[in-house]
Amino acid sequence: MPKFPILVASYSNDIVTLEFDSEKATLAPTSKITVGHHPSWIEGHPTDKSLVFTGLEQSDGRLVALKYDAEGKGTVISEVPSIGKDPCHVHVDKDQLFAANYSSGTVSVTPIATSESAPFTSEGYSVQLSGTGPDQSRQEASHPHQAILHPKYGELLVPDLGADVVRRYKKNEEGRWTFQGHVGFELGGGPRHVAFYGDDLFTILELSSKVVRHHLPPLPSSPKHLVTKHTMSNPVPTPNEMLAAEILIPPTNATFPTHYLYLSNRNDPSPEGDIISIFSIEEPGSLELIKEVRTGLKHVRGIVFGGQDDQYLVVGGARGGGVKVYERVDGGKDLKVVAEYADVEAPTGFWWLKA
Repeated sequence: MPKFPILVASYSNDIVTLEFDSEKATLAPTSKITVGHHPSWIEGHPTDKSLVFTGLEQSDGRLVALKYDAEGKGTVISEVPSIGKDPCHVHVDKDQLFAANYSSGTVSVTPIATSESAPFTSEGYSVQLSGTGPDQSRQEASHPHQAILHPKYGELLVPDLGADVVRRYKKNEEGRWTFQGHVGFELGGGPRHVAFYGDDLFTILELSSKVVRHHLPPLPSSPKHLVTKHTMSNPVPTPNEMLAAEILIPPTNATFPTHYLYLSNRNDPSPEGDIISIFSIEEPGSLELIKEVRTGLKHVRGIVFGGQDDQYLVVGGARGGGVKVYERVDGGKDLKVVAEYADVEAPTGFWWLKA
């Protein structure tokens, strides 16, 4: 299928659907839906491909469930509190929705189902985080920036930008997620998001623009630091306004048999725009920068792979440049622009709708 609907989360009130036509190399809007203030992150259900969730990043945080048809036209079907302030990230499991409430320092867990009439099945609960870091402008309290399940361990990992740790949670006998350990980082680094490869954990540090590789055995074992690198080849002295944003390691397949790590950086002063960096990671303990791709975008936040064999990467500039779709080339070692659309307000995150 050469046409792919892509949902665009934003720092506006809308979620926009763009249609990417890979044969014609075009990217064009087909619909949009107003959902509320700052639906900044978006993620679909793992089995019901028509069911999508977002968080409204506002002081009275909300979680919104939407139903999409095959063309990417959406309808709001339910809404509940996020049990916190400014949910900046949501993660969808088959029967639960996690939300990282940045400003209140809480992670909420809300039961969900694939019912069209009632995807939120009952009242959820929240877990309070606490901690600080040396940067009092950003680390005066705990600030969870992601909540994500480990693909093998049955652990919930929560990068806490405010406390310089990635927290590890396991379910207790009552079925509630409880704190069981953490991964520590340099003071002032500000862990934002993580990615997994085998038994290793990769963490992007927003405030210091570094990427860190740990060996991470399952609990109760402790992590082992392997290597730390800057997210770009020519880092500027800190403090500065450049901030690391997203980190992804797409699965391998017949088209792309080698694992690479991709990460985005924000607020680069270059007129060529923000950088997407590509790292080689398959050598044990390695983390080698092999390519930097200038995007021409300002304030790149979310980046998401999609299409056949995750051949494409969608990227947006929240402060300018619109949305672009890149194709992975040279086995994944490089990216080239294949389509773009400039007239999207403040794009921050994406989701590829699948049939």
